[in-house]
Amino acid sequence: MKYLDEYRDPRLARKLIDEIRRTVTEPRVLMEVCGGQTHSLLRHGIEEELQDCVELIHGPGCPVCVTPAEAIDFAQQLALQPNVVLTSFGDMLRVPGSSRSLLDVRSEGGNVRIVYSPLDAVSLARQSPDQQVVFFAVGFETTAPATALALLQAAELQLDNFSLLVSHVRVLPAMEALMQAPACRVEGFLAAGHVCTVTGFADYTEFVQRHRTPVVVTGFEPVDLLDGIRECVTQIESGQAEVTNRYARNVQRAGNNAAQNVVRQVYEITDTPWRGLGIIPSGGYRLRSEFQMFDAARRFAASPDVCGTGCQLNEECRSGEVLSGLIKPVECAAFGTRCTPDSPLGAPMVSAEGACAAYFKYRPVVPAHR
Repeated sequence: MKYLDEYRDPRLARKLIDEIRRTVTEPRVLMEVCGGQTHSLLRHGIEEELQDCVELIHGPGCPVCVTPAEAIDFAQQLALQPNVVLTSFGDMLRVPGSSRSLLDVRSEGGNVRIVYSPLDAVSLARQSPDQQVVFFAVGFETTAPATALALLQAAELQLDNFSLLVSHVRVLPAMEALMQAPACRVEGFLAAGHVCTVTGFADYTEFVQRHRTPVVVTGFEPVDLLDGIRECVTQIESGQAEVTNRYARNVQRAGNNAAQNVVRQVYEITDTPWRGLGIIPSGGYRLRSEFQMFDAARRFAASPDVCGTGCQLNEECRSGEVLSGLIKPVECAAFGTRCTPDSPLGAPMVSAEGACAAYFKYRPVVPAHR
């Protein structure tokens, strides 16, 4: 309770809001790159409170949302094969592929099971030696270590019926791609605190120097976010650009070395498609050659482009623009009408971290169609 009292203190929050307003001389544009932060900004009214002086735009901070449709389609194919169990986190079941979701496939008889950890999938493979168990591995740098540990456990147990469909992605290359986009308006970033807990923040230094754009590592509670916003606009107004850690209770400069080591042991960095954003150089991970026997795409003879091209398949859905920070969810004509959490057109309306789902839940306003 002390933690919540400190980081949800309304008096401290009001003080930070006043400081932000006094600091800003003209409207500033900041991007948060974490879906959890997006939901917190809307849930606590911070985006609306600051709209006269700081525009908060929402980046591709939801790993479920950026998973390519082609990878989801392949997962669906696997789930329909005899003696194959497709396991994944619950968010992935309702995310549409090119035409349907894993939940649809399960209703058609596909063997799709929700797990809460990749280690659950390893346990299932151990208990079911007559079935091939595939774990659909998605997420940023925060979940990649757990998947790597699961693979190492499967290797130690010599499980030849366990494999991974890897769709892990990396945050910093996506930020680089956004900054290089012609329509980019971002003046500063609120970096994802949970990602930096694993990776640290030293790698942001070169990015900041190259783009002269502040990056502030920020937490998730209202005071965390307001403190990060204040730091970011203070740098912008003073003409500075630095990496600043405002989440020191959880994040260290070097990050978590043990987690980084297990990731390096299992994966190598590769160019990776992000749904709605296209191929991002060095944007994700693939299994190293010594672990390719655990690669589901190789085991089940998938085509080389199984992980997709990152293309936007549904023309009505503008989630690619939402994920790039080019529009707010309410600017999509389908928002709240053709696209709802019960009948989603795109992943950002499905995921618990999706920006469209956040707007639908916390700002149920009449859509401003374009």
